Amino acid sequence: MGILIPFAGTSLGAGCVFFMKKQFGEKIQKSLTGFASGVMVAASIWSLIIPAMEQTKNLGKLSFLPAFIGFWAGILFLLLLDSVIPHLHLNAEKSEGPSSKLKRATMMVLAVTLHNIPEGMAVGVVYAGFISGNSTISAGGALALAIGIAIQNFPEGAIISMPLCAEGKSKPKAFLDGVLSGAVEPVGAFLTILAAGLIIPAMPYLLSFAAGAMMYVVVEELIPEMSSGEHSNIGVVMFAVGFTLMMALDVALG
Repeated sequence: MGILIPFAGTSLGAGCVFFMKKQFGEKIQKSLTGFASGVMVAASIWSLIIPAMEQTKNLGKLSFLPAFIGFWAGILFLLLLDSVIPHLHLNAEKSEGPSSKLKRATMMVLAVTLHNIPEGMAVGVVYAGFISGNSTISAGGALALAIGIAIQNFPEGAIISMPLCAEGKSKPKAFLDGVLSGAVEPVGAFLTILAAGLIIPAMPYLLSFAAGAMMYVVVEELIPEMSSGEHSNIGVVMFAVGFTLMMALDVALG
């Protein structure tokens, strides 16, 4: 049930296409992007990197090393995906990745799907740790991460479905594309949980791997979208809102 919470957030957000006639304005888009960035950065720190380092305290001064290695592995993994998957970011004119004849709408969905991969991994790794009885990961902590990602997935679902509708897709098809962009999260999380018994020894590496992957998305995609052009201040303020909300959720529920 926990791994479905982020997917529910994306699906509910995609459903906005049925109730709202226009796309989000530039200020609102920057606000939502800033909020999502703040949630992801806080989740990377409190829900992933800190638990990873707590699990390796026995290494003494080298307790940072597994988190260091895992973080860089996550960065390089997303860099690889970013290079081999053709995708188009919101408001961008030029696609990224290899040249492709895919439609603009398809590449926009791929961009959000790429964005959602590390979030699904993060939820799956944390729940796998909880199921295995890891003392540094509580049910509340895992739930806090799932809720935090679901909250920031809500605007993401709307941001993908509404522009698709504006470009000519029917509302049901735009809604379906928005839902499918988030489907990678529960699938990835479920596969991670199934492999829980195998990944327990590597848990510190996997937690920080997910953190690195999410940070790549924030720095490479979300922050540039949030700060480009005018009205960047609102994005910074909403970044702080998202960061403190996720921090509070993790501490309060964890």
